[in-house]
Amino acid sequence: MNGLDRAVSHFGSQSSLARTLGVCPMAVSHWRRRGVPLARAIAIERATAGAVTRAELRPDIFGPLDEIRDRGAT
Repeated sequence: MNGLDRAVSHFGSQSSLARTLGVCPMAVSHWRRRGVPLARAIAIERATAGAVTRAELRPDIFGPLDEIRDRGAT
């Protein structure tokens, strides 16, 4: 299961995730093909209280070092 699938599962449906983020369900559907936009990846991480991380959604941008830095570790 990828990060977007986990986010959808967290909210119960694609429509519920879209509603939480203030976008239409079609936008979430497009993310499946094109990838989650950077700002939305951060919003999903916040909306799930970290259950789905930005690194899971956009590993091409955020990686393990970003996660460590964000948690305050050195």
